[in-house]
Amino acid sequence: MKKSYSRLLDKPVAFFIFNRPETTRQVFATIRDARPTRLLVIADGPRPERPNEAEACLATRAILSNVDWPCEVLTNYSEANLGCKLRVSSGLDWVFHTVEEAIILEDDCLPHPTFFPYCAELLDRYCHNERVMHIGGANFQFGQRYGPASYYFSRYAHVWGWASWRRAWKHYDVSMACWPKVRQQIVASFESQDERNFWLTTWDKVYKGRINTWDYQWAFTCIAQGGLTVIPNVNLISNIGFGSTATHTTSNSFLANIPTEALESPVIHPPEIVRAEEADAHVHRLFFYADSFLRRILKILVGFRGISQG
Repeated sequence: MKKSYSRLLDKPVAFFIFNRPETTRQVFATIRDARPTRLLVIADGPRPERPNEAEACLATRAILSNVDWPCEVLTNYSEANLGCKLRVSSGLDWVFHTVEEAIILEDDCLPHPTFFPYCAELLDRYCHNERVMHIGGANFQFGQRYGPASYYFSRYAHVWGWASWRRAWKHYDVSMACWPKVRQQIVASFESQDERNFWLTTWDKVYKGRINTWDYQWAFTCIAQGGLTVIPNVNLISNIGFGSTATHTTSNSFLANIPTEALESPVIHPPEIVRAEEADAHVHRLFFYADSFLRRILKILVGFRGISQG
């Protein structure tokens, strides 16, 4: 007998998968519980030099045949391996060509159930506000809240579970072609010399093709446009993908499997759109300050390699 559901998520969900059926199955279960009316699935192809990866990719894709609620499923599968940088960026190009807005999950980003209604409400609330470019689900403040609202505003775009709009993504360029012209102006916008040094070095490497990723370019896009991101005051995403099968998150880390919490309902909105500078300073110290005492200690204790995401 077919199941009948009284509640469906009216926002498209984009789901990025590759070769990990176990984590994919767990994340898909949360998507299934949310029951989006449109599901866009993006998959990379196997690497020919990796034995059995083709079978793993097929097994992962097969999980998506278990959609058993009223849902339009669209797929964008690559038979060749494009790698993290080109598969995610081209997949997001396709997503935002297809739909005006989307909630985005990768195969190792396990969301709390309240992540979906949170994203849906804020996609509507800030739909036409050009200042807000990104709705994040991850919180790396480890219990520290910023203000009485359900979320705060940041300059950093955490991409372990997020949402955005076509009107924001249209500014994205995976090659960062404009970087040489704007590098000094953009880097000067950071408050501290440490931040300026980190981002100048990082974006130089991205521009020169020395970092195979897509998300530093999205961070650049948001900052270059003067955009703000939304960060929940509780953590809504647990990254369950750390380990040998990951692309970037291969080492042990205090970021692995961070517990999630429910976001209160109804969502409490901040009275004004102002960046929480103290929260951003904490993120900078934790992730981007290469010479900090805390970072050196974390490297020793847990093999921390930074906020590269995989």
